[in-house]
Parts: sequence; C-alpha cells; structure tokens
Amino acid sequence: MVCPASVLTNWCREVTKHSTLSVTRIHGPGRDAAFASWISNGDVAVTTYETTARISLDPDFKFDLLVVDEAHYIKNPAAARTRNVKEIGTHADRMLFMTGTALENNVDEMISLIDILQPDVAASVGNMKFMSNAPQFRERVAPVYYRRKREQVLTELPELIELREWCDMTPQEEEAYVKTLYSGNLMAVRRVSWNVEDLKYSSKANRLKEIVADAKDDDRKVIVFSFFLDTLKAVCEVLQDACVETINGSVSPAHRQEIIDEFDRAPAGTVLPAQIQSGGTGLNIQSASVVVICEPQYKPSTENQAISRAYRMGQSRNVLVYRLLSDETVDERILEILERKQKEFEAFADESVAGAESIELDERELGDIIGAEIERIRNEKNKSEVKDGV
Repeated sequence: MVCPASVLTNWCREVTKHSTLSVTRIHGPGRDAAFASWISNGDVAVTTYETTARISLDPDFKFDLLVVDEAHYIKNPAAARTRNVKEIGTHADRMLFMTGTALENNVDEMISLIDILQPDVAASVGNMKFMSNAPQFRERVAPVYYRRKREQVLTELPELIELREWCDMTPQEEEAYVKTLYSGNLMAVRRVSWNVEDLKYSSKANRLKEIVADAKDDDRKVIVFSFFLDTLKAVCEVLQDACVETINGSVSPAHRQEIIDEFDRAPAGTVLPAQIQSGGTGLNIQSASVVVICEPQYKPSTENQAISRAYRMGQSRNVLVYRLLSDETVDERILEILERKQKEFEAFADESVAGAESIELDERELGDIIGAEIERIRNEKNKSEVKDGV
C-alpha cells in the first residue's frame, strides 16, 4: 500500500481492524529494517509516496497486489514519485488505484493514470478529449475505470444535509473587505469576515459560535475547515477551550492521529480545526457529524474530500455541512463560476467519463472576480453620491 504520509497510521489501523493480516510500516528511521522484514515475512506493507524513493526490489521479486491510495498524487508522469510507484508496480501481479478525483484539471491526468495500469487502453483514448467523444471514451475505459458514488456503495449511510449560511457583513467587515479588494491581494480578499481587527464584528465568527452551540446541545462534534492558517487561528480564538489542536501541514502523520484520537474521546461541542488541504483527505473522523467550511474553495473536489472525512462508512448520524459565505462578496462570485463549471463536469462525471474542462478557477478568472467586485463597489458608491446630491 502506497499512500500520503498523512494517512499512513490510519491505513495501518484499517488493515488490522478489517483483516487478520500483519502490517509492516515502512516509514521513518527504521524503514530499511522494516522493508527487509516485509520481504521475508510478507503480508501487508504500508509506505508513503516519499519513501518509495528508498525502495529497491530485486528484478525477480514479485508480490500479489499494489494498492495506491489518493492515486491522483501520481497524475504527473514526469514526477519522481510517479516514476517510483510505476517501478514498484512492475513487480506486482495486480495494481489497484484508489482516488475520488481521477480528474482534477484536464483529461490528460486521467489518461496518465490509466497508462500505468493499462497502456493499451490509454493509447486508445488519447484523442478522445472532447465533449463529443464522451460515449466512446466511456466505453473504452470501462475495463480499467470503475466509479461508484458514495450513495451507491454505502446505502446504510444517513442523510447528508448541506447548507449555505449567508452572513450579512457588518460595517467593520465591509471596510476591511473594500481595503483588501483595492490591495489586489486575492488571498486577503478570500479571508473576508475573518480579517476584521475585532472578531466580535465578524459575522462568520458569530455564526460559527451559534453552530457550535447548537451542535453541543444536539450531542454532536464539529470539524472546521479553512484554507488559511490565520482563519483557523481566529476560529480557535473565538471558540477557545472548545477546540482541540489544529491539524495543518506542519503536523506529523503520527501526531495527526493523536489529535483525532483526542477528538474522538472528547465530549459533545468539541471542535477540530483543520487546514482543508491537510485534514481534508484520507482521514477518518466519523465522531464528528457537523462540518463547517469557512470560505469557498477553488475546487468542488476539495470540499467534497473534506466532507468525506465525517460522511463515510461508520457514520451513524446525519451529517450537517455548513458553508459560511459573505453576501455580495467574492464568496458569491466564486460560487457562481464553480457552479457553472460543475454542471458541465457532472454531465460526464456521473457516467464515469472525464470532462474536457477544468472545474478549478484559473488565475484569469480570479483576477476578473476582483476587477468585477471593485467595479460593483464603485458603481454603488456613485449611485449613493448621486442620490445624496439630489
């Protein structure tokens, strides 16, 4: 098993939990000895993409199955980790790639993954990258690509309830928002509501406190996701002792699991703050049944992966997802563009066919959003001045 370092411990636990196989963890200072032990004793080895650079197999050595988790990590054929995994795969009788996002940006990414598994199939679809070729593409990749949506597989899962929480900005928020707009710094603009000097004027922070209070009353626990460390720091400032330690990119895989274990043992009303790119993939956090996303992400797949930390096999309660959004801001503009692109993509994704267009915002679109927002605010100001003059 090859997986991201962030879920190494989780995979070791899952194998032990669901099988009688022994698990060898090949990672860290003892990786060489662990690798030698697995060569001798067999069963399941779990390692990371980074560690594959240290794995060298004898030409005649064979094993039964290579499983690659979050396989979109090797979508770039030129990347070292792609070459390393591909080399290991030459020793395996079978290969299984697991990913919820076989396609993130363009169809070539998916073809690249298929090329490792079935080169002949990849070659046959190399020229089928347009919407009009979708039926043929679907037919050609059927032997290698099996996609089932969560609701098809996990029929026992409770309901997923997704809510958009539109927050009306306070005057203090509006002032900070306009200031960041004119700075041209999109990252600062995206932190709308969370970047006020005093968080008591943050409409998103105030709504978050209400959500957490309701969760505690309803005997639930909460995961709060944001792209920004500063936003998560603000979340901890607002919620204080209700929060366990934040999961971010600097937290080691082992310590991430310790934080999750602490969260699992904690009482209702406890909050796990997590950076969405670090805590949003691979982890099992079914003890939470409320998910809060502090700002819209650039890819729907990023949010879906984050929601899946709680809404997965083993979840016993319906899961409430709250997206905190500031009305008449970039939040709204980003959603509008992503919704349009998502509709185009779903025409193919629901049929297990790769779409030809990205559903991620590009730099041009992001720049257009800021420009449009500045123009809107100027127009509103001009209208107000004309009205006052009359």
